Amino acid sequence: MSHITMPIHLYNTLTHNIEIFEPADKNKVKMYVCGPTVYDNPHIGNSRSVVVYDLLYRILINIFGKKAVTYVRNITDVDDKIIDRAKTLGVTINELTDKVTKEFHANMQYLGCLSPNVEPKATEHINVMIEIIEKLIKLGAAYIAYNHVYFNVLSAPNYTELSNRKLEEMLEGVRIENSKTKKHPQDFVLWKPAKADEAADINFESPWGLGRPGWHIECSAMSYKYLSENFDIHGGGADLIFPHHTNEIAQSRCAFPGSTYAKYWIHNGFLTVNGEKMSKSLGNFITVRDLMDKKIAGEVVRLFLLSCHYRRPLDYNDKAIEDAKKTLDYWYRAIQNVKIREVNTLSTDFMEALLDDMNTPLAVKTINDYAKDIFTAKTEEEKRLNAANLVACANFIGLMNQTPHEWFNSDVDEAYINDLIKQRLEAKEQKNWQLADEIRNRLLQEKIILEDKPNGITIWRKE
Repeated sequence: MSHITMPIHLYNTLTHNIEIFEPADKNKVKMYVCGPTVYDNPHIGNSRSVVVYDLLYRILINIFGKKAVTYVRNITDVDDKIIDRAKTLGVTINELTDKVTKEFHANMQYLGCLSPNVEPKATEHINVMIEIIEKLIKLGAAYIAYNHVYFNVLSAPNYTELSNRKLEEMLEGVRIENSKTKKHPQDFVLWKPAKADEAADINFESPWGLGRPGWHIECSAMSYKYLSENFDIHGGGADLIFPHHTNEIAQSRCAFPGSTYAKYWIHNGFLTVNGEKMSKSLGNFITVRDLMDKKIAGEVVRLFLLSCHYRRPLDYNDKAIEDAKKTLDYWYRAIQNVKIREVNTLSTDFMEALLDDMNTPLAVKTINDYAKDIFTAKTEEEKRLNAANLVACANFIGLMNQTPHEWFNSDVDEAYINDLIKQRLEAKEQKNWQLADEIRNRLLQEKIILEDKPNGITIWRKE
């Protein structure tokens, strides 16, 4: 597949504008995306973020070349939620984080996501966090109070630039922790001491005693380690704009004077379930594992997640999943009896949609139009050309990685069907027409249609 020559336009949360993406070095594109906190199985809201940045990664690879793009997505494996969850389950921190990390990887494979180039774990980068915290203290941007280390928000220029909110309003969204020890209520923790009743293995040695890092410093440290002081793209969910990303920018720019940190900030919208915020108390908390257990194809979930523009809210409901399944059925049915020829370029309409701030609804419509054109084509050559475009575009966004036969029979026990067909042929040879009809009707009830060919062979297809 040839490389895209057109530029990509992206909405930059930092400037509140759609901009042409221009990396600092066209031969080295650097992207950091906030990954999971591994305390519980990923839910579908988490998966939306991963699929969105997987698509962006695919686009960047095609524009700049695979070797030029470095995609870093972290694993947060030190956090109060992890400690509380492990205690509830009666397991060690390592047992929990290893299990959930493996589940996350299985989920993302199910959704057809490519692996990032680097996937650092927070616990393996404590030394980098300590190094940055020491710099902040030395520069006067952080201070020690009662064995805590806090970042002084007032030392950060343009602190409200990303969120575009007044500092007074932002206080409402801050979890006040040990507020009596802070110089200002909005100051956030960089390092906190171990609690008296905590095991030593969940904390780390530091110049300020045994303890662990705050959440925000983790991403600043890991992005710095692999992408340096300045990089091109930082991605994550819209819920991370404040306080997480706001605080990342503040501490990183202060730790490295003159640094711009990330130039482009990309955020995907929220995901709801049947119009409501996902919550365990409402009983609408859906994990990716739940979808896998329901035997919903990963391609169906991926198409659903890409069916809405990434910056807009997306609602999960049964109809939306059913519509995604019907769309994929339509596409696979369109190419079912077409000999597809290879194409070397992606269609202009399709790429213009993706390069326009990843307009996936328009890209999906373009693919659907190719399917329609296959059904209405007057010549075999037209069918082949449209089928080739359909598959190439769908593959580019991580879809249609199966043959039509595999797709339509993914939940079918072929050995069981072939055994019944054999029994039916034997019944017909013995002129036991009643048994032959019973077998046909039995399969028909299971939506398996039999077709007897003149040569005596029986073929089947799923309705």
